[in-house]
Amino acid sequence: MRLGFWGSGRWARLSDCNGNAAVEFALVSPILLAFLLGIISYGGYFWLAHNVQELANDAARAAIAGLDGAERTSLAQDSLNSEIADYGALSPQKVRAEYRGSGEAFTVSIAYDASGSAFWAASGLIPMPSSTITRSASVRLGGF
Repeated sequence: MRLGFWGSGRWARLSDCNGNAAVEFALVSPILLAFLLGIISYGGYFWLAHNVQELANDAARAAIAGLDGAERTSLAQDSLNSEIADYGALSPQKVRAEYRGSGEAFTVSIAYDASGSAFWAASGLIPMPSSTITRSASVRLGGF
């Protein structure tokens, strides 16, 4: 005797879970992939920003040995030009440096255009910071 939809066969049909995992994965995977893409993109941004800051720090430290503003600028430029090759992720053509000196301090500001970097490829999908990374470092000059 068959009881139809409302009979004992109803529970067998409702308890069938085939395909539930696939549906759940289809609902959750876009969110997880967006998180993963954000982690990779922001990790690359922080890595590039750290490299630019290291370049500015090293150039400012190199400038301490200069006796006047022109020599300090030359030492900072030489340091920047020699060290940028050590950073594989940075392109020397995309670096702009500015050197400012006063009687008490010397400041090196570096701007790097990271728009062509692979880390900005997903900028249309996730919100990213400005593609121009600007960092500066200052050193105090003279005796204390």
